[in-house]
Amino acid sequence: MTTPLEKAAQAAQHAPSVFNTQPWSWRLTGDTLELLADQDRKLATVDRDGRLLLLSCGAALHHARVTLAAAGWSATVERFPGGDVLARLRLGAAVPADPEAQRMAAAIPRRRTDRRSFGERTITEAELTKLRRFVEAEGAYLHLVRPDQIAQLAISAELAGDAELGDPAYRAELDKWTTRPEFAGDGVPAETAVEPALRRVPVRDFAPGGAPGLRSGAAHDQGAAYVVLFGEDIRPVDLLRGGEALSALLLLATADGLATAPISDAIEVEWPRRLVAELLAGVGEPYLVVRLGYPAESEPLPPRPRRDLRDVITIVE
Repeated sequence: MTTPLEKAAQAAQHAPSVFNTQPWSWRLTGDTLELLADQDRKLATVDRDGRLLLLSCGAALHHARVTLAAAGWSATVERFPGGDVLARLRLGAAVPADPEAQRMAAAIPRRRTDRRSFGERTITEAELTKLRRFVEAEGAYLHLVRPDQIAQLAISAELAGDAELGDPAYRAELDKWTTRPEFAGDGVPAETAVEPALRRVPVRDFAPGGAPGLRSGAAHDQGAAYVVLFGEDIRPVDLLRGGEALSALLLLATADGLATAPISDAIEVEWPRRLVAELLAGVGEPYLVVRLGYPAESEPLPPRPRRDLRDVITIVE
């Protein structure tokens, strides 16, 4: 029989991660579930300081927490309790299921990164306020990029993209994670990449010189909203909490019918990251940019690779 903690770890496998590296593992012992970082999956070029790895692990942690809350279980969370453990979840008593957690848990298998263009329909202020409230409940913050700031964000993404594509080490790392064998269950296959097109803010080219599987579409992100997820510091615990906030943002947006696409390249290179930080007026450290909107295309996205659970979850008897 699958235990609540095992189900939580299984659901966490759907969490988003940079280059779909899925850089985490779980150790389940009795009523305790421990989250560990898989340093072998850290991106040496894109993520030299490990910020994105911690954000990815934090997203997995939040997926597990939401799954427990939706199933009617309480749990205590220790972040960085010691050793190589990033977080420790200890199962508590049965409690009434959280209705909002149930909506978010139902969105976990549906949540996808949609790199196609979004349409003209705009997101309401009430929806953006709700998303901000959920992000702040996880210990991070959300800045809505104003219309007069879009150009600076676009320049940041373009500068970062040009710098990375001109770096042979980046091209080698990109090639490694976009040409993964099917059995690996990770990476960004060409069928999930999108063709280059005119966009308000450039989208990373995951198939430079190749054949991406997705068309951008006729829209140009006219109604898209761009938000910067940020925190007060870049300590490991802040970044882990930032990943939990990212998960809350993406799951709630999906549950409410929005499409989402994290944009990390503008944060990966130092100079463009400074430009993004300027959008925050000096009040925090940018963790990630997320594009939100309503999809203009009705075709379903291709399947996303996921690692074999047996390689990710260790059950200690």
